[in-house]
Amino acid sequence: MNDVSEAAKPGLELPQAERVRQLQMMLDVSRQVASMDTLDAVLDTLVSVAVDQTGAERGSLFLHDPASGELFSRIAQGLKRREIRILDDVGIAGSTFHSGEGLIIHDAYNDERFNRQVDAETGFTTKSILATPVRNAKNQIIGVAQVLNKIDGEFTQQDLAVLEGVTTQCAITLQSMQLVERMEDTRRREIEFLNIVSEMTSELELSTLLRRVMTEATTMLDAERSTLFINDEKTNELFSHVGEGLDAMEIRLPNHLGIAGSVFTSGEAINIPHAYTDLRFNPSFDKQSGFFTRSILCVPVVNKAGDVIGVTQVLNKSGGPFTAEDESRLKAFTAQIAIGLENAKLFGDIQSMKNYTESMLQSMSNGVMTFDEEGANRTCNQAGGRIMRTPPADMLGKSPLEVLGEENQWLVDKIARVSETNAGENLMDVELAFGDETVSANVTVLPMESGDGASLGTLAMIEDISDAKRAKSTLSRYMDPGLAAQMLTGGNEDDILGGRDTTATVLFSDIRGFTTITEKLGAQGTVGLLNDYFELMVDCISEQGGMLDKFIGDAIMAAFGIPIANDDDEDRGLRAGINMIARLREWNVAREARGEMPVDMGLGLNTDRIVAGNIGSKKRMDYTMIGDGVNLAARLESACKQYSARILLSEYTVAKLKGVYRLREVDKVVVKGKTEPVGVFECLDYHDDTTFPNLQDVLGNFNEGVKTYRNQDWDRAESFFAKALKANPQDNLSDIYIDRCKMMKANPPGDDWTGVWIMKDK
Repeated sequence: MNDVSEAAKPGLELPQAERVRQLQMMLDVSRQVASMDTLDAVLDTLVSVAVDQTGAERGSLFLHDPASGELFSRIAQGLKRREIRILDDVGIAGSTFHSGEGLIIHDAYNDERFNRQVDAETGFTTKSILATPVRNAKNQIIGVAQVLNKIDGEFTQQDLAVLEGVTTQCAITLQSMQLVERMEDTRRREIEFLNIVSEMTSELELSTLLRRVMTEATTMLDAERSTLFINDEKTNELFSHVGEGLDAMEIRLPNHLGIAGSVFTSGEAINIPHAYTDLRFNPSFDKQSGFFTRSILCVPVVNKAGDVIGVTQVLNKSGGPFTAEDESRLKAFTAQIAIGLENAKLFGDIQSMKNYTESMLQSMSNGVMTFDEEGANRTCNQAGGRIMRTPPADMLGKSPLEVLGEENQWLVDKIARVSETNAGENLMDVELAFGDETVSANVTVLPMESGDGASLGTLAMIEDISDAKRAKSTLSRYMDPGLAAQMLTGGNEDDILGGRDTTATVLFSDIRGFTTITEKLGAQGTVGLLNDYFELMVDCISEQGGMLDKFIGDAIMAAFGIPIANDDDEDRGLRAGINMIARLREWNVAREARGEMPVDMGLGLNTDRIVAGNIGSKKRMDYTMIGDGVNLAARLESACKQYSARILLSEYTVAKLKGVYRLREVDKVVVKGKTEPVGVFECLDYHDDTTFPNLQDVLGNFNEGVKTYRNQDWDRAESFFAKALKANPQDNLSDIYIDRCKMMKANPPGDDWTGVWIMKDK
């Protein structure tokens, strides 16, 4: 490696004339650059003089950027004007900057510090290099000057002295122009910043504002892409309508995940210079979009109350990572636009609410019209126009009397009274006259108030219950509303009245020890208990879309799948049963707190073919179900007492379940009146750790016990049931099977026994 670091060799003397010439040249350069207005002009002049005075082919002057730790140059003679940036510890320039010593390198490719990639990219061949640090008046290094390829001969110590002299003479001017440029750039950006903020805070359309913010943030920080996320308080999600450089779309993500979620929850900015080295970065977004994320700056958007309402995320700053100045500018930018964002979001919410209200009114089958505080009509939906036989547009601005006519003076008076008293009124099954027609309707008149309680007028809603609505309302008092709707919307009446063969899940439930309860409560107490009990149970059935068939004393008979079938009727029936037991337990807690006796129950579920329909005459009908499927459900409900269970299901119901439940096979039984065995299962999902401890252990041992029991391995079966009973001493079913094992061991059933148990009681 051929280099020297001395500014001049000891004893090196220049002729008097040469020294005078150099001094004159430096004075001329100093006067020339002092008269210049821009940093670019100064750099151009200094490089041109350095190249000329040293006899080089080209040169560069790098200034140091302390914020980024880089050396940058605006020119390189022979190349187009552009800004080149390199780290301040890379290459010959970096070595000179850190050592503070000038370098003469006669063979660049023989120096390990030389970056050959630059020549490969530019097509220029660097042979020799002369480099010197640029110092200011305080002897601080503010940059590096270098010239390349001595045209005649090699670079000498005299060349190094000339280069040092030129840069030292103009260092003050360089630093001053650099400062002036920074100040002008700062002022320009502040003016642009204020103009942008002024324009954006007046924008009320959220999508447009988001797009504008993204564009300006990207430009302001010289980045490739940016996204502004706003928090949706209803869904706890961060959303954005646009992403710079992507097609317009709405992006949503949980407001606690990823880098954006971390900034939103902490309220602290995050500056990541290398995204793929940070564990919080999710690279899946890059894979989906084809974008490559290098650096990330993410800051919170804070409103005037100090609450975080969103985050701004900017990606890939040109020329390196985001700086502390970038972070400060982005924070200031988002702080200024926060008010505009909140206004736009509020405006969007109000607009959405208005559109939603208008759409809802127009889609309603009930007529809705409003009158302002002066009594003038302001709105009327399509249904209202249809009911009153008048186009809604013809009602606008008219009084209630002009809209409703003298024939409906009673309703005009109601509207006036509600406006005066500020108290709403409901009128059921009234008659309204419009033209030559009479409409049966339910009418509601309500006052309208602002948030501060000021009157805004009145609202009148008219529900037309004529024809099908009147018939449906009447039929629904006597039968299930779903059946009434099916009868009114079409279909063959004879099929409905005569019945049809269909598949359904039948539910039977019954109160345990009801006779004892009635003896203690008496007639009135029993009726009151049943009314409360049936209210709870029927709600559980209705919530799952079931149809109540009838009450049989204290028993309930219901079905899922009639008159309208669903894909998950079996699950609906089981969920209803689980909810019935859970609600009963809650009710019992309240009863016991009042000193009343608790109520227990059991229920059975079976899925099978049944006959369902209105059985009776056209004058007196009862929609019900008959068939073996119904009978088996009743037998299973009764078997709950024998197996100490609360919910028993047939194998036919279990086979069609779509959900996952905690079930165990109880037995294979032949119910009374039948010859074929059916598998019986118990559902335990209504239990918790308190009511059924060690549930999984019990199920595991019990299921193994049943397998060995059916293989007539009585001792092993008994040990499994004993383990289950030890895990939960209250599991009576395990106790029952222990007794069975002992009985079977004493009286073996024979080799042809299939594990089937015959029920002798209904």
